[in-house]
Amino acid sequence: MKAWDRYREVLLSITELAARLYIAKVFFMAGLSKSNDWAMTIEMFTDEYRVPLLSPTVAAYLGTGGELLFSSLLALGLIRPLAALGLFALNIVAVISYYHVIHEMPVALQDHLEWGLLLALLVSLPTTWLSADKGLQIWRRRSQTA
Repeated sequence: MKAWDRYREVLLSITELAARLYIAKVFFMAGLSKSNDWAMTIEMFTDEYRVPLLSPTVAAYLGTGGELLFSSLLALGLIRPLAALGLFALNIVAVISYYHVIHEMPVALQDHLEWGLLLALLVSLPTTWLSADKGLQIWRRRSQTA
């Protein structure tokens, strides 16, 4: 492997890890705040969020659970494409269901756009060295050759 290729691989691994941890923290903290005050969460999903096709209670459980589960998987780099895709979907639903409020807050809308772009990149990037997925790939290869 050429020195330049090795440098790019290391840089990609570090950058991908930083993006995963940043996005995971955003969604994990959102899920954690919802789970800490469940009465307030149900009230918010009833009065403020307009999640299409779901009752407020179902939307609250799915949204909170998705934020906590997918962000944890993303932080570990475990089934990263699925975790990033799950958070990407939650991000889209958040924008749609809360658009009546955030369309007047350009910074909040910009945040969701940036998170969506980072999540789209995380869905499409190859597995890097600083993830549980890479460790599992190596373990599978070794167990198949043994």
